[in-house]
Amino acid sequence: MKITIKHEIQGRIRFSLSEKRLSSTQADMLLYYLKSIKQVTGAKVYQRSADAAVTFTGDRGTLLEEIVKFSFKNKEIQALVPEHTGRELTSWYQEKLILMAVKRYVYKWFLPSPLRHIRMAWNAFMFIKKGLHCLLKGNLEVPVLDAVAISVSLLRKDYKTAESVMFLLQTGEVMEEWTHKKSVADLASSMALNVEKAWLVNGESEVLVPVKEIQENDIIRVQTGHMIPLDGIVHFGEAMVNQASMTGESIPVKKAEGAYVYAGTVLEEGEILIRIKSSSGSTRYEKIVNMIEDSEKLKSAVESRAEHLADRLVPYTFLGTGLVYLLTRNITKALSVLMVDFSCALKLAMPVTVLSAMRECQNHCVTVKGGKFLEAVAQADTIVFDKTGTLTKAQPTVAKIITFAERERDVMLRLAACLEEHYPHSIANAVVKQAEKEGLKHEERHTKIEYVVAHGISSKIDGEKVIIGSRHFVFEDEQCVIPQGEEEKFDSISDEYSHLYLAISGVLSAVICIEDPLREEAAEVIEKLRDCGFKKIVMMTGDSERTARAVAKKAGVDEYYAEVLPEDKASFVEEEKRQGRRVVMIGDGINDSPALSAADAGIAISEGAQIAKEVSDIMISDSNLHQLVVLKKISNGVFQRIQGNYRFIIGFNLSLIILGVVGVIAPSTSAFLHNTSTLGIGLKSMTNILKDE
Repeated sequence: MKITIKHEIQGRIRFSLSEKRLSSTQADMLLYYLKSIKQVTGAKVYQRSADAAVTFTGDRGTLLEEIVKFSFKNKEIQALVPEHTGRELTSWYQEKLILMAVKRYVYKWFLPSPLRHIRMAWNAFMFIKKGLHCLLKGNLEVPVLDAVAISVSLLRKDYKTAESVMFLLQTGEVMEEWTHKKSVADLASSMALNVEKAWLVNGESEVLVPVKEIQENDIIRVQTGHMIPLDGIVHFGEAMVNQASMTGESIPVKKAEGAYVYAGTVLEEGEILIRIKSSSGSTRYEKIVNMIEDSEKLKSAVESRAEHLADRLVPYTFLGTGLVYLLTRNITKALSVLMVDFSCALKLAMPVTVLSAMRECQNHCVTVKGGKFLEAVAQADTIVFDKTGTLTKAQPTVAKIITFAERERDVMLRLAACLEEHYPHSIANAVVKQAEKEGLKHEERHTKIEYVVAHGISSKIDGEKVIIGSRHFVFEDEQCVIPQGEEEKFDSISDEYSHLYLAISGVLSAVICIEDPLREEAAEVIEKLRDCGFKKIVMMTGDSERTARAVAKKAGVDEYYAEVLPEDKASFVEEEKRQGRRVVMIGDGINDSPALSAADAGIAISEGAQIAKEVSDIMISDSNLHQLVVLKKISNGVFQRIQGNYRFIIGFNLSLIILGVVGVIAPSTSAFLHNTSTLGIGLKSMTNILKDE
């Protein structure tokens, strides 16, 4: 691919393609390809001008070499693009709004008057039909008011007013539809585990088959680093399985023969044969999906706040029109009330305000899937945090090293890293990284290493047997002992950590304490969330009581719950709502999904489990929890802006009605000022809320 560099500064290049314009598919292909380049830290594609901009690190020449490799015909690049990106939907609605505005003025200036009147009559018929349908159902709502206002304008031959009213109503409907469909499109992304095939054991041989073809009681083989595609029971072998996304446990869990394993969890080390208990479509993972789909149907039935208020005002508008006519016997003054119907401004200001706020959130790396969720965050008084991967980093690290038998700390850490580097899993990686961080280099002094899955490592160094692993492995299997006189020291080791034991020649030499560290900003963010209006801050986790207690204390939450199941989190959220609280839930795992869906607003971490991201109402990046504070401030601002818009619309339009009734302004002037104020408040609603941030 040939490119032309249009602008360049240190770490940023903007370039154009040979194409004059890109389709939505082409723009998405280029965007996701650029993001896949290791050097690229950020990318943006401008569809209309066929331009792209990238921010990057490293060598400029290497980056350009990667960029020119791009091709629209490359199937591997096509596979990078998710099924739903939203770009095509956004482009379609933007073009629709522009086309509506263009057609309005083209028809007004160039269409012969008889044809223009026929077109106007057809549009009016559609609005009148909606109003009649509403009346036949026994409802006196906004469509009835719209129909009457348009009908009266046409009967009085005030075509200009009728056209303006219909255009504003159509614009509001399109923007509302856009907001709704964008939310649906975000939620409609695939919830699959993205595991298409698995190794099916067939007698003495193994065959790679599609996951959909695997039946209950079939046996599959799963190896290190692979995701378990279906629920089942370990048939043979031992392995360490990372269940953080399903249960919230930060430390991998040992799975031996007879143990149950879940779809969506990852095999960190070892190799196992699994007898399938739930075929595709009936796993625990997919049952959670079904729970979410059921609750999403309830969410989608909720009408917007603006529509409710507009509908409630309809009877009063008709009542006002009737009273003015009865008191004055002046049809012109009565029409002044009817022409100012409130609904245009109410129905237009809401989606514009919401879209603007969603755009502003996106600029802060916060993706919001619908305006009602911003309002839910603004009104929420309770926020529930998952622990693993949310308040903590889900990356085990070495907290401290306690030595025994007069061993030197650095020597023990170097020795542990020397052994653990051969079997990389999360705990081993933590030990190796700590040694690297402290600059403790080592030579390979050990003999052949014997590795026992889910237990530990055994080897010999300088003729002495060295073992490292779990308490069970070191003290029960290997019969190692605590040095005489150091029992009290051993008993005093804090139980808030996970422990890795190192023994030399049958004697305990060191205990390496492992923790899942709290995010640096967590305590500060929680304090700021209190300042922003949250009255109850809760932490829930599937981890142990001791670990939960330690993290809760550091984070500063009001309450914490340990060893909870996915359904427990959802039940807690539902109970809080029954007590009249508005609840926000934030998590990153499969186990958080039911609670995310049950909450008034569910917030997911962008690098968490796929299903958590898809069912959430809001998504933040995992780089910084301060985005929660930004989200809360924007949500509070949206709610205040909407309330301000409501007050202005009612106050201004009420003033127009009064001026019309006393005869100061004519109905056509009222309609003009009403429409102008509607557009003005729409433009104001498009400005940023966080002006100082």
